[in-house]
Amino acid sequence: MISDKMQKELNEQVNKEFYSAYMYLAMSAYCNTIGLPGFAHWMRLQYEEENMHVTRMYDYILNQGGEIHLKAIEEPPTEYGTPIEVFEQTLEHEQFITKSIHKLMSLAVQETDYATQTFLQWYVTEQVEEEANVNDILLPLRMVGEDKSGLMLIDQQLSGRAAPTPPPEN
Repeated sequence: MISDKMQKELNEQVNKEFYSAYMYLAMSAYCNTIGLPGFAHWMRLQYEEENMHVTRMYDYILNQGGEIHLKAIEEPPTEYGTPIEVFEQTLEHEQFITKSIHKLMSLAVQETDYATQTFLQWYVTEQVEEEANVNDILLPLRMVGEDKSGLMLIDQQLSGRAAPTPPPEN
């Protein structure tokens, strides 16, 4: 059983994860529009991964006897600038999500809610991976800048991203 406060905060995180999915879908559409299908593919798979994060958290709340309170999801931007700016915004967003997950973990520790601590540990680890993946893309993007041949090479590499695997059951 989770506390009312934890239930409220987890529901807020569900909304943030839904926004993440929307943002990545919007970024995918934008990358398609500017002629970078590999970037669009990467973002589309990120959208799918975020949906899995939402479902996992949704299921956890219900499995702990909590209630789901879905809120409106903010509309993401439709334009993101250069490919470097797209991934800089991605990193900034992932860092925001990391802070939010850490805040949830702190609450779980404060409440001595061991089940939620164990549940959230997967998200803590996932966020380390998310930020590292984005940084791994940003490094070569910064090297090539606006060089078209470099961007096309990175686009080709991003098109090879495999579909995300579902997270473990709660």
